[in-house]
Amino acid sequence: MGGPEGRPAGKHTGRDAQRQQTRQRVFTAAVAEFKRVGLAAADVGVIAKEAGVARGTFYFHYPTKEHALAELERAEEARIAAQLRRFMAEPRPLAEVLAEIIRLMTVMERRVGRELFREMLGMHFSPRRPDVLPGADQVDDYPVMLLAIKAFEQARERGEVYPGADPLHSAQFFMLGLYAVLITIHGQPKGARAGIIDNFVATVLRGVERR
Repeated sequence: MGGPEGRPAGKHTGRDAQRQQTRQRVFTAAVAEFKRVGLAAADVGVIAKEAGVARGTFYFHYPTKEHALAELERAEEARIAAQLRRFMAEPRPLAEVLAEIIRLMTVMERRVGRELFREMLGMHFSPRRPDVLPGADQVDDYPVMLLAIKAFEQARERGEVYPGADPLHSAQFFMLGLYAVLITIHGQPKGARAGIIDNFVATVLRGVERR
């Protein structure tokens, strides 16, 4: 049976598969280059060479280096969200959920490397972030944020936090504050990092505790 416009069935699928394979090679080479020298110093020519493609092929798939980094961030966030969703499958105190988010972020830091992790977090505050649209509400694009909102909602329903606590604003304060803290403590000793994070979480919890 022929496909649309008389094309043999499967032909278009084959091209799509080849294009996806090429994109994956470019993405893998880009991440390796980012880990090696950082986003700013990453050379698109080196990425293309390592991927075995022409330089223009990189730009076909990723208009900028930030687009490739954003794809890595989305993949890592999806991974964290899947793990967090399983963790929240049974009722958990708010403090435990926040601690689990921090633990998963720490695991991600080890997985991608400290420098690249910091650059990924920094994109949340950068006007060069590819998926930022002025005035647009991007919350639905962040599954971890949605789960954090859910955790605050459930805590309010259980009476853990005061009735007037807004789950959206509370989750945004926690997540964006956490990103800023993790950027700020970059390179500090493990003990100092833990103390700063603990103080931040305590501040968040004090801000929503029952009055």
